[in-house]
Amino acid sequence: MTVALDIPALAHQIRDARGLAHKRDIDAVVARLGLGSRRSTVPVGDDCAAIPDGDGHLLFAIEGFLDSFVAADPYFAGYCGIMVNLSDVAAMGGRPLAVVDALWSRDSASADPILAGLSDAAALYGVPVVGGHTNTRAGTGNLAVAVLGRAGPRLLTSFDAAPGDDLIAAIDLRGRFRDPHPYWDASTGAPGERLRGDLALLPGLAEDGLVRAAKDISMAGVVGTALMLLECSKVGGLIDLDAIPRPDHAPLARWLTAFPSFGYLLSVRPDRTAAVCARFSERGIAASRIGSLDAGRVARVRGGAGVEAVVWDFGAGPLIGCGRDDAGTSA
Repeated sequence: MTVALDIPALAHQIRDARGLAHKRDIDAVVARLGLGSRRSTVPVGDDCAAIPDGDGHLLFAIEGFLDSFVAADPYFAGYCGIMVNLSDVAAMGGRPLAVVDALWSRDSASADPILAGLSDAAALYGVPVVGGHTNTRAGTGNLAVAVLGRAGPRLLTSFDAAPGDDLIAAIDLRGRFRDPHPYWDASTGAPGERLRGDLALLPGLAEDGLVRAAKDISMAGVVGTALMLLECSKVGGLIDLDAIPRPDHAPLARWLTAFPSFGYLLSVRPDRTAAVCARFSERGIAASRIGSLDAGRVARVRGGAGVEAVVWDFGAGPLIGCGRDDAGTSA
């Protein structure tokens, strides 16, 4: 027997998810640092800082990892240090140049699986680790990895989604959960050539002018990431939960707060939706229209029975603050 989804309860789950809560911490940090507004030369709120450079842009980003994650799955933590940074570069329509890492561990033996993950991912994705900082006499294990990339004049940003656009989700479903964590691993064990080619889809879409805005699906999950995109672009929208690409047998409630190793949200003009989805489909990546954007400042979700619920009303208050004119944020 099919059990009807409790859409208001799912909306509440999304708002209270740990991944989205971490994103909500950003606003206060940005305010304390006095970072600039979206009118600044380097607007803050994208997956990478995009720094104008000649006829293109340098892309600069960093990812830090929870100490509990590093302790529980050190190899995958090191692997993710490469993988998630390269996803951020691709989300901006760019290609990676190099990465550096900062690693703390109790001893060399504890550091080894982390370094193995970094090394394996760097080889698979074809990006060099060119330096960093190491401390193997620390009290706890921690990891942060930064990336430098480059994009052309056409960036994919979080600020350019427009009313009337389709919202597309593109997710690689060829993977598995790394239980008990909310991480969908579609990367380890995959051929490096395929991984590199999949990431190259994003800069190709940017260079061909097919996508208006994009964002890497983060630990905030599909809907949580969409909230950040909508806030930065000052738009609202409706997301059809049943249209979100999802692995067979993965419960929707778990999938909505999962981090996919390859997952992007794209804001696209409706007349370009079919062409964009086809590019992903040709490489075995699930892509579909999951909603539409409008001029309101409310993000809603809808279930199969047509039941809708508000996830966030930006008019009532900011989520991470990147849609304000007086302050930005880093997402």
